[in-house]
This record gives sequence, structure tokens and C-alpha cells, in this order.
Amino acid sequence: MAYEMELQTALEAVRRAGNVVLDYYSTFTAIPDARADISTQADRDSQEIILRHIRQIYPSDSLCAEENTPTLESAAHTGTRLWIVDPIDGTRGFARKNGEFSVMVAFVDSGQIRVGAVLEPVSRRLTYAVKGKGCWRLDQNYAEPTACSVRTTENLAEAVLTQSHSGKPGRQLSLVQALNPGKVIETYSAGIKLAQVARGEADLYLNTYLYFHDWDICAGQILVEEAGGIVTGLAGEPILYGVNQAGQRSGLLASNGRLHQTALESITKAAKSHQIGN
Repeated sequence: MAYEMELQTALEAVRRAGNVVLDYYSTFTAIPDARADISTQADRDSQEIILRHIRQIYPSDSLCAEENTPTLESAAHTGTRLWIVDPIDGTRGFARKNGEFSVMVAFVDSGQIRVGAVLEPVSRRLTYAVKGKGCWRLDQNYAEPTACSVRTTENLAEAVLTQSHSGKPGRQLSLVQALNPGKVIETYSAGIKLAQVARGEADLYLNTYLYFHDWDICAGQILVEEAGGIVTGLAGEPILYGVNQAGQRSGLLASNGRLHQTALESITKAAKSHQIGN
């Protein structure tokens, strides 16, 4: 299978990092009011474990990751073969000790995502995909992976939407109201939200952040697409990686595919009506 070695590298990397993160988590004192941009030693150690493992196998590949750690600093950050890593996606969930965080590793070849792995250490849920080979889940101590498929919901009124925690009025609330889904669920980690869509646990993931990074979404995007869904920006544009200093703008919509165009139209209409931008 094409990219089999890259897949095994990603899976071993998230496994090793997940074990270390859980060790930190077991003794970590919860921070109930943790800031959204909090970073911990667990983030940095997790990243070093992942990057060192990748470099051991692919010493010439480029690395893109969230934390300023020695292995990242010594590597090229852009290139034809690029690994994109979020050592703890949803660090706020880690800090609050609610389990809402993941470890994410993706491999991009010539601008195209080829491999993605998202591990949720606390629940021991692993979701992974290889381009053209489908999306798979391996949970708890199950020995065999199971194929993932998106939901078949065709009506927004019956859809399940997953989003970031938000108790404040603003852009996210306005767009969710415009979509008017049947149910809304929330979690801190983008990796978890994208996995939820891929696993058929949600129909839509709405990201309304005006600025975020490649590592926040890359590994999760291929999960959704290989499970039969669609991922674009909020204007329907493709997501590009390895450009703009790993910066992403204008939000993201991941869907089961059947709802994608309808959801984009609702978002665009709401943005124009309320002048909230898209």
C-alpha cells in the first residue's frame, strides 16, 4: 500500500506521545480557568517524542508543529515531504482535565494530505486514514480496526453539529443559528471534532476562527474526506497546507458531504445579512 510506512510512522508516533501525555495527565492539577492559548510541558515533551521518531525514519523530511522545541528548530519547516504535528490539540481540555484533547500527526506530500492519525488518549480512541484507502477506527483494546463512514443526514434540521465550547454571543453563535441544526455538541479539540464527523457521530463541524494553524486541522481533514465527507473553508475554498507560515484563515466547514453546499449557502447568507464576514 502506498504510504504504508508513513502511516506506521504516524501511528507509532501518536502511540508513544499518547502514553507520555497520559502520564502527565494522571498527576496534573486541573486548571479550571485555563486560557485558550495555554501550553504545558506535556505539549513540549509530546512534540519532541513525535518529531524525533519521524526524523529517525525520515531524517530529510520537513516538520511543521506547534511548540518551539529543539527538533523542530533544527529542521526545515517547508518542503515537498512535510509532517504536520499537534502534540496536544485541545490543551485547554487537558488543563481542565475533562479528557477533551487529542494527539495529531499528518503527512503531506507535494501539498496533498496523504496520511492522518488522531489519538484521543483518555478514551483510547484512534482514528486514522490514508489517501484512497479509507478512514479507520481502533478503540480501546480492540485488535482489529473498523471502517468509518460519515452520516447520511440530508436535512440541516436533523443534523448534529460539533463545535468549540462557546458561551458568548458572536460570530460562531450567529452562524450556528443560521444553520439551525437539530443538535449541537461541543468539545475543545478540533481533532476530536473532525474525528466525530468521520466516525458518523456528527454531520457538521463548524470552525469560525479567523486565524488558526495547519496543525489544528490537517490530520483531521483526511479522516473526514476518506470517510466520505468534505472539508473546505467557509467560502467553499480548498484548504492549503505548508503556506502562509502554517497559518489558516476564515474558518472551516467539515461535513458529511450531503449537507455541505446547503450549509455553505446558509453561512454565506448569514454573513452578508449580519455583516460578520465569512
